[in-house]
Amino acid sequence: MAVDGKVRDYERVIIGIDPGTNVMGYGILGINGKKPAVVAMGVVKLSKFESHYLRLKRIYDRVLDLCSQYLPDELAIEAPFFGKNVQSMLKLGRAQGVAMAAALARDIPITEYEPRKIKMAITGNGASSKEQVQEMLRRILSIPRENLLPELDATDALAAALCHFYESGKPAVAKASSWKDFIAKHPEKVK
Repeated sequence: MAVDGKVRDYERVIIGIDPGTNVMGYGILGINGKKPAVVAMGVVKLSKFESHYLRLKRIYDRVLDLCSQYLPDELAIEAPFFGKNVQSMLKLGRAQGVAMAAALARDIPITEYEPRKIKMAITGNGASSKEQVQEMLRRILSIPRENLLPELDATDALAAALCHFYESGKPAVAKASSWKDFIAKHPEKVK
């Protein structure tokens, strides 16, 4: 679903990826100042490819195409979470890896986010359902209900991009190794 094809009207463009070996979601955010807007979102259905290697090639090719079409400045990708099925984890890690390789081929910086962190950034609850994430995105980004896709992978990817937007806007916090170090770096805080 393309919402706004004029991607270079934005100061910054973030692509979000929800990697998968059956369905890969993507979401593109355009940023002007502190205002994010949905540029596009969609899914790449991979179940038609019988070979896992052909699925990986399709992921790589599609991410390259998205990077060429939308010229993102950054890529935010959902990190695989630890599950019980080792084979599934391996396949998901490969899918994530080829998506990252495609972005790196275009010199696009990558940031990974754990699913709980993404959910927390969008809904305030790291254990939110995919449906709750989608509904919050719909409200935050003013997405008409008719523009939502039945596959929740698209809004999961958009959530990764919005999480990255929120995280990259936070001020840097200087870390101190001890109270003595903190006081030395911030004498104005001591009365």
